[in-house]
Amino acid sequence: MNAPTRIRPELVCPAGTPAALRTAVEAGADAIYCGFRDETNARNFPGLNFSPAELAEGIRFAHDHGAKVLVAINTFPRAGAAKLWHEAVARAEGSGADAVILADLGVVAHAAEKHPNLRRHLSVQAAASNPDAIRYWVETWGIRRVVLPRVLSVPEIAAINKEIACETEVFVFGGLCVMAEGRCSLSSHATGKSPNMNGVCSPPSHVLYEEDHGDLVAKLGAFTIDRTPKGVAAPYPTLCKGRFTAGDYSGHVFEDPVSLDAAQLIPGLIEAGVTAFKIEGRQRSRAYTQAVVAAFRKAVDDHMAGRPIAAEMTRALAEGQSTTAGAYKKTWR
Repeated sequence: MNAPTRIRPELVCPAGTPAALRTAVEAGADAIYCGFRDETNARNFPGLNFSPAELAEGIRFAHDHGAKVLVAINTFPRAGAAKLWHEAVARAEGSGADAVILADLGVVAHAAEKHPNLRRHLSVQAAASNPDAIRYWVETWGIRRVVLPRVLSVPEIAAINKEIACETEVFVFGGLCVMAEGRCSLSSHATGKSPNMNGVCSPPSHVLYEEDHGDLVAKLGAFTIDRTPKGVAAPYPTLCKGRFTAGDYSGHVFEDPVSLDAAQLIPGLIEAGVTAFKIEGRQRSRAYTQAVVAAFRKAVDDHMAGRPIAAEMTRALAEGQSTTAGAYKKTWR
């Protein structure tokens, strides 16, 4: 049985819509992260995200229930076209957001200068993965929390936390980016839409499914990404999780199309000094949000109370109904 831990981590949960925000709060989220309905956030998909009025109402609801709201403004403006990002920071503060999650240096500098009282978190899109980089953001721009890239092991996270003077947040469940986040150009190459600037990785408008001799073929733009037999769950076609040939090996070169699930690593991550656990999935349904948030709420509470964490509690909700600990245990190929 795990011993109780004195430091209680914050559970940071996704909301792609106002309804999902309310669902996440009611399921036990300590904080919600969401974004505006434009290219300032990295989940810029049709039908998702918040208008300024919806955000303000969502923040009021969250605060009434004791939860925080963090606004993701985590894409990179084009040169000379940062006005939309500056306006997003101002709207977030005006709506009562508890923090903004930023990636672009210019936007961070603008927020620090024009909105000094607004708490600033550094997005995973900034790919700050070592103490020197994190200290720069903290000491120069007043960053209070860094979302660590999903390429670090638990011992590496512990080592980083010993050398920095800010909070750290890590992903514990959901879609697993296997690239250097904020630096990936694969989707841009295939579709012309950049996940780092337009907020769209593998945009649905460029996804095509076809049947070929009983197989389901998934394409992204002009590229065939995957082929699955009839009756087998087909993953969403992202280039980094496609099947390719490299040398003598053919298959998923980087990582299988599965979800990250670090529930069993919660004790170790807390011991490593992590402040907050983040669930990915702003593009997922309210049912997914409710189930995953409730499961991780229970997992964190169980650990804090000295109870064991239930195994495989969210496998049915994972991509491909399969999960991985990813780089936390350095199990990537």
